Amino acid sequence: MTFCSICGSSDFQDRSVLWPELIAEWRLSPEEVRYVDLQQGRTCLGCGGNLRSIALGRALISIWDAGPVLAEFTCSNRAARLSLLDLNGAAGLSDTLRGMSGYRSASYPKEDMQALSFPESSFDVVVHSDTLEHVPDPTAGLRECLRVLKPGGSLCFTVPIIVGRMTQRRDNLPPSYHGDPTQTGEDWRVYTEYGADVWCGVIEAGFEGVSLIAVEYPAAIALTAKRSSGVSRRAP
Repeated sequence: MTFCSICGSSDFQDRSVLWPELIAEWRLSPEEVRYVDLQQGRTCLGCGGNLRSIALGRALISIWDAGPVLAEFTCSNRAARLSLLDLNGAAGLSDTLRGMSGYRSASYPKEDMQALSFPESSFDVVVHSDTLEHVPDPTAGLRECLRVLKPGGSLCFTVPIIVGRMTQRRDNLPPSYHGDPTQTGEDWRVYTEYGADVWCGVIEAGFEGVSLIAVEYPAAIALTAKRSSGVSRRAP
């Protein structure tokens, strides 16, 4: 069992989160069911973060060289000089990041990732967790994240990844929804099922590099991507 990168706790509880209809729609094997349940259902008793939030915490620690526990860093003078956009929030993680004076939260439907309202080069970091799979045009969403980052800034995000397959669209398949069996709103609809080539779309959107941060692989994988530190990018 890992320790929590957000609060430092080593106390966790597990619960199952998948249901039969979603397992069938997602065409998951028993092993894939096991690690998706682990990703979403293993929860820190200290802060409430699940494994994907903890992977994001590790990703932020890696880009900031912030030490083992994120909550300690967010109270520091160095953190006070950083600006961060948190799109749609992540359990446990968002409450910790709110301690930063440069923290900004934005959620759908007020903010559409495909057309963010923020000026170019506004933030040092953009964070989103299991959001991109719900965006009809994920490349447009990633390009918007790139646009609002300052030169040299970083994107940190998670999507559900089935590591034994390639990314595929659900355009010609019946609608599928993540969340719980009662949630069928368009904000829960899945447009993209991500696989081992998840990094390709990030590079195609214009980021100069991608790194992967794994927690209890293959359960939770966070991605970090850099905007070039060169001349300010102009939107096409």
